[in-house]
Amino acid sequence: MRPRVFVTQPVAPSAIERLRKVAEVTVNPDASRALSKDELLAAVREHDVLFCLLLDRVDRDVVMADERLRMIATMTITPPDIDTAAATERRIPVTVIPASLLYDATADITWALLLAVARRVVEGDKLVRQGIFPGAQSSYLLGGGVTGKVLGLVGVGGIGRAVARRARGFAMRVLYHDPRPVPEDEARELGLTRVPLDELLAQSDFVSIHASLTPETRHLIGAREIGLMKRSAYLINAARGPIVIEEALVNALAERRIAGAGLDVFENEPNVSPQLLEMPNAVFTPHVGSAVAELREAMANVVVDNILAVLAGKRPPNCWNPEIYSGAR
Repeated sequence: MRPRVFVTQPVAPSAIERLRKVAEVTVNPDASRALSKDELLAAVREHDVLFCLLLDRVDRDVVMADERLRMIATMTITPPDIDTAAATERRIPVTVIPASLLYDATADITWALLLAVARRVVEGDKLVRQGIFPGAQSSYLLGGGVTGKVLGLVGVGGIGRAVARRARGFAMRVLYHDPRPVPEDEARELGLTRVPLDELLAQSDFVSIHASLTPETRHLIGAREIGLMKRSAYLINAARGPIVIEEALVNALAERRIAGAGLDVFENEPNVSPQLLEMPNAVFTPHVGSAVAELREAMANVVVDNILAVLAGKRPPNCWNPEIYSGAR
């Protein structure tokens, strides 16, 4: 009997075609929402491999739903919503994708948000669609400049470095805060200056978050930190929502203590604070940093590489819990 694979949302056809050569594949056709827990439970009880996406919450109940579950293959860099401890207990491999795949696409969405909120692109689009045209020299849509400003990067891994490279085209001064300093030659090439977080917040015209979500970075940016920012500054987050305390950001935007925010991620995804959605000085995208056709195809095919390895009895190339392969059962 061929193994059975369940895919929680549509992915690139080329990846599905590769899977169908070796397995029976069922794809949930609805790309508009994450599956409910009951739907995930039902899927796991009928399949051997779960191919899941970022917003799928694979808790202990799902992991333990059927003893025949052989693998959880996620199309994410880290599996924050997968109970990896439960999977490890059952010696089920949990696989991910390499972070490097997403560097450029996430840097691009960061810049899209930065430019959109500073130059009030969404508001301008809405006005034109409403037949309102203030004119080329009207003060109606005055925004913030970008060229020559100070960009502060909170976290400067691969994505932060990609953002910094793009900042050179805008002649920006780039500050960064990261526990690990960038090597001197690379910092010089990228024009990076390392400073304490409070100094970065106080000096930057744009604060862009690129830290990983860890216990240390959860709620790293709250009311105190936002209070250190310039009133003319913008907060950009295309990393992980819980790094920012959403309530503190809402209050700062409502009181105009900062100029605006550009967000691709939210504290309690997929739920977004209704108060945040009312803020006219904020621009939102629904966690689509990797939503580039060729990138998503590459991501899906990496997941397939992991699945094919497990089905062939091999250790997958991107295993999050490799300890399951050490020692005897």
